[in-house]
Amino acid sequence: MDWLQLFFLPPVSLYQGAAFPFALLFNYLCTVDSFSTPARYLFLLAGGGALAWAAMGSFAALVLIPALCAGVLISSLGPRDVHRWAFFFQMSWQTLCHLGLHYTEYYLQERPSMRFCITLSSLMLLTQRVTSLSLDLCEGKVKAEARGIRGRSSVLEHLWKTLPYFSYLLFFPALLGGSLCSFQRFQARVQGSSSLGPRRSVWALTRMGLQILGLECLKVVLRKVVGAGAGLTDCRQLQCIRVMWSTAELFKLTYYSCWILDDALLHAAGFGPEFGQSPAGEGYVPDADIWTLETTHRISLFTRKWNQSTAGWLRRLIFQHGRAWPLLQTFAFSAWWHGLHPGQVFGFLCWALMVEADYLIHTFANLSIRSWPMQLLYRTVTWAHTQLIMAYIMLAVEVRSLSSLWLLCNSYNSVFPMVYCVLLFLLAKRKHKLT
Repeated sequence: MDWLQLFFLPPVSLYQGAAFPFALLFNYLCTVDSFSTPARYLFLLAGGGALAWAAMGSFAALVLIPALCAGVLISSLGPRDVHRWAFFFQMSWQTLCHLGLHYTEYYLQERPSMRFCITLSSLMLLTQRVTSLSLDLCEGKVKAEARGIRGRSSVLEHLWKTLPYFSYLLFFPALLGGSLCSFQRFQARVQGSSSLGPRRSVWALTRMGLQILGLECLKVVLRKVVGAGAGLTDCRQLQCIRVMWSTAELFKLTYYSCWILDDALLHAAGFGPEFGQSPAGEGYVPDADIWTLETTHRISLFTRKWNQSTAGWLRRLIFQHGRAWPLLQTFAFSAWWHGLHPGQVFGFLCWALMVEADYLIHTFANLSIRSWPMQLLYRTVTWAHTQLIMAYIMLAVEVRSLSSLWLLCNSYNSVFPMVYCVLLFLLAKRKHKLT
């Protein structure tokens, strides 16, 4: 089984670590009066270009070209049209790049280039920023700096006015990872002063570093456990449940570690939670809420807390605008955004059913279970079931071959989502009769 995420996430972490001195330098320069606002935009933009070239090589063009085109579209179209065209162009470009990955993996049967995988990951984050900004313009949250070249306005002046857009799309602290930062928050940070005192900065970054160290130690231990035991190809019966859970936990630890590192880089540059809220009232949303993810007994809450900024972006982009079956539309789009691999299509559609079942199950339980011993038992059982179902979905999303997906579906692990599917059918039928 080829775990692609574990293949390219560690190199991304190395590049993120290399960007730390420049993030701290930017934060320091923001305290210098002579470091003007345009210079700050240029510093972040130049840093993004340099980091893209270092991490992606020639593949950086696949990120720089759509960023340039998106900037032109955003600065040229009116509020009514900008989101539709920006969304269409960005998703079309990203889909073509993902088709290149499909061609390499499924047709050529070759391992994709590490740099190409990093490029795809960065391109997905660019799609978030492009669509977030275009939605802000469409909804009137952001006032357009320029709309085409009119009158005596020169091309140079036009580009200078659109500099904040290009800087936002490619600013280096968020190029390879990190929580989605809104354009309002980005602009308020760049135009404001440094938000970190030296002691506070050192303490916050040290705390994040210790968290990453602890997670990496757990990964070493868990990797030995996973490597010493059987895999999905040779596990038997109930043993497959342990294999699924331990492998999924290894994935989760990898994501937690990378998310905290990404947040630390944003924090070092001054885009962290200490900066407060943007003028529109949008605060910082970290991706990793480890305590909630590991203790919740509700799949719906796990879904909202897993990669929180992306979950919020999907809710705003798709769910809030969906008229029929908004939940299904959201997860279907998520599968498209991730690349439409067979495991992703199956995993995200399964995830949508599990969230729908979760709503009905917990609504029924809250009305039916009264005594605290039964409530405690109910929470314990649903917690275990939630963790196992999410482990099942995570493995389905991460596998890259149909044979591996079939092994997962044909194992005892499929019992857990099937239980929720049966309960979904029964409770939906009951709800329909009551109404």
